[in-house]
Amino acid sequence: SRAKDVTMPAKLPVNFFSTRSPVIDLFRGQLDYADHLRQDSEIVLYFFYAPWCGQSIAAREEIERVASRLSDQVLFVAVNCWWNQGKCRKRKHFFYFPVIHLYHRSFGPIEYKGPMSAVYIEKFVRRVMTPLLYISSRSKLLDFLSNYEPGVLGYFEFNASPQPPGYLTFFTSALHSLKKDYLGTIRFGVITNKHVAEEISLVHSGSLYLHRHVNTSLIYPNDVMNYTAENICKWALENREMLIRWLRPHGGKSLLLNNELKKGPALLIFIPYNPLAEIHPLLDEITKVALEYHNCNKSQAAEPDLQHLGDTDSPASDSSVPDAHMKLSETFSITKYPCCNTVVLPQWHSISRTHNVCELCINQTLGVKPNKVHVPHCNFLEIEAALDSFYLQEHTFFQVISNTLECSNFLSFYSPFSYYTACCRTVNRHFLTFISSEKTTFQTPKVAFSSHGKKDNTQHSIPHIEDRNCFIPDLHISGTNITGLSCRTNKTLNLYLLDSNLFWIYAERLGASRSTHLKEFAAIVDLKEEVHYVLDQNQSLAGSTLENFIKNFSILYSPLKRHLVDDSSVHVHDQRVITEVTTNTFHDTVFLSEKNVLLLYYAQWCGFCASLNHIFIQLARLLPPDNFTVARVDITQNDLPWEFMTDRLPTILFFPHQRKEQSVKFPEHFSVNLPNLLKFILHHSSLSSSEPCTKECLHKETALQQGHISHLEREIQKLRSEISTLHQAHDQLEAQLSEARREEHRLQQQKHTLEKQHKTLQLHSEQLQATYDQKNQELLEMAEKLQELADASENLLKENTLLRILVASRDGKLQNKYKIKESLQSEQTLSEENDIAVSTATATLEEKTSDNIDTIETEHSSGNRTE
Repeated sequence: SRAKDVTMPAKLPVNFFSTRSPVIDLFRGQLDYADHLRQDSEIVLYFFYAPWCGQSIAAREEIERVASRLSDQVLFVAVNCWWNQGKCRKRKHFFYFPVIHLYHRSFGPIEYKGPMSAVYIEKFVRRVMTPLLYISSRSKLLDFLSNYEPGVLGYFEFNASPQPPGYLTFFTSALHSLKKDYLGTIRFGVITNKHVAEEISLVHSGSLYLHRHVNTSLIYPNDVMNYTAENICKWALENREMLIRWLRPHGGKSLLLNNELKKGPALLIFIPYNPLAEIHPLLDEITKVALEYHNCNKSQAAEPDLQHLGDTDSPASDSSVPDAHMKLSETFSITKYPCCNTVVLPQWHSISRTHNVCELCINQTLGVKPNKVHVPHCNFLEIEAALDSFYLQEHTFFQVISNTLECSNFLSFYSPFSYYTACCRTVNRHFLTFISSEKTTFQTPKVAFSSHGKKDNTQHSIPHIEDRNCFIPDLHISGTNITGLSCRTNKTLNLYLLDSNLFWIYAERLGASRSTHLKEFAAIVDLKEEVHYVLDQNQSLAGSTLENFIKNFSILYSPLKRHLVDDSSVHVHDQRVITEVTTNTFHDTVFLSEKNVLLLYYAQWCGFCASLNHIFIQLARLLPPDNFTVARVDITQNDLPWEFMTDRLPTILFFPHQRKEQSVKFPEHFSVNLPNLLKFILHHSSLSSSEPCTKECLHKETALQQGHISHLEREIQKLRSEISTLHQAHDQLEAQLSEARREEHRLQQQKHTLEKQHKTLQLHSEQLQATYDQKNQELLEMAEKLQELADASENLLKENTLLRILVASRDGKLQNKYKIKESLQSEQTLSEENDIAVSTATATLEEKTSDNIDTIETEHSSGNRTE
């Protein structure tokens, strides 16, 4: 039978944290006891771990550091959720370890998904401890609004009651925000001073205000949405303004970076960041750049000033058009209206060096309208409709040639209360480049939109350049060029921050130096164009350098140099006959060299590429080094320009002298050997020079041809010797084949003999099997008879035992009879004088004795008959 599986029971768990640690370690998974402890504490942190998990072991020290600082305010409980006998393992089903849950009284769990670093964990715990910031003065309000993170402010009057209506709901919404967004990007504040609340147009107690820097700030719509914690959190998350985002990859498989980079070009900024620090000068400088970059309507939100809070940050529900703006004239200035878009028309003639540049704006009339007039806000659908109408009348502005600004109006097809204004003028082509100096910077509308992809069907025309790189000299503004640049270019950047203390490996992958001590780095990654640019690390990471970096990327013909990954392990050796090319040396070796260059593309994993090394070494030794360079490049370790990339290995390219742009690929249907390579090189290098050959040139060419001829003769001689060797090998092979045929015939005969023997043995085996079956049947019958004899013998033994018992009892009775007779005879001889009574008793006794004797004899006779 099969042995049963033996399972060794798990060892009993031991303490994961030290007994002196401020963390309560429930190493046997006592989850019910942990819930009991939570009832007596306001803030509780659960650390679920597995003792074997490397991440849990690494995070243990970080948790202890946080607990040593906050143990007087927060209860830290560690639970072993891996032991199979513990209640935690039976109730919880985690897919990874460690897991951190926080509870604020009865609210929770709030899962922490950030980096397992003490400073980040402590920052998150403190946010859970105090989810609301108390705004008591105008200065604190200014500090709150000037922060780059979105903020929600609530105004509550605490005079009437300890907890005014709606305050607990607002408090719970802040905890909901931390539960849904572990990064804590939305800050929540409470204003109790009525005069401070009036600065942001909060009048009624319980009203909420969402601050946004670029877009219009909002007030919570109580008439549309119920005043619940979930709705407040949802409203804040959906309407928040994300000018710059933190990226914190968790280290495992994730699509975080891929999903963000697919949105468009991204500026990744790596800075050392301490979440617990009170001030962050570098982060404030980066934030200022981000605000300027996204400040499309040139509001003063990027420069917070308390005296302008009521104007720039007023809610959308309360904002209205001032009386001074309610009277609109028929002739509009191009700088008055925020909804504008610059359009560069194609050249009206193929040889023309001028363009017509038009500024298209949407204008609102004040006819009879059902609602009051608001400040005009841009809508992408409106500007798209305006562009559609403009393209339908493009011929009107196509052949206008004027150095002055000429404007014309045309009605909208969709609304009787709006029409469009197009102001055009003719400029030279050199004005269509991005000029960073203030003298050549021209004004653009307050809000602009990027291109929507219109195409021109006119022959000999260029696509529309609908970005904000087109300037009209008459429109001059003051300020930096980066202000509102995100809306003035089709190459809008998404800004991201990463902590270089945690994610410096990503910076090294992008091209950061590994030897630098200051971990500051910036790179632009354009996934669609498959390029990325790196900010020079010799420059300090400051606001001005970032502005120049962004502006250079936004230019139509960007001067930034594409960064390519280089193989740092390659060292140049002068004695090598084959030149090893890297990303940094590709341009100098191939294009700037005055020699003919033969380049081999290879990879370390390509086995066939390695088999060509000896051919290229012979070729390099054969070709004159003054005129030819034989090189190779590892495409897995180096990034080359896309026009010289290949998806097939090995690939051989030849760059002729003076015609490097006309590279020639070695034909794939030719075998790669020395004669074919020489023919290929000589065929294409002979056309490289159109100058007449001198005597020295002829002498060199003759010597080269003689060298080629002698080399070919040596190759022919080698081939002849190889042919003779092959003939000898052929004869030996024929002899071996004949011997093998004879051996095969002999083996066939042996096979037939063995088959006959096999048949005989098989027949004999069948006979033996029949005999075996017969004998086996006889043995079974004999065994049955023996069993019957054994049963009869057993019965006889039992009967024999019974007879022995009867014989023994008979012998005993006879002995008693003889003893009685002897006693009677002695009594007769001794007392003859007994009375009649004694004789009568004696007679009676004799009768009884005789009866007993008769009975014994009867039994003895019956026993004999039985025997």
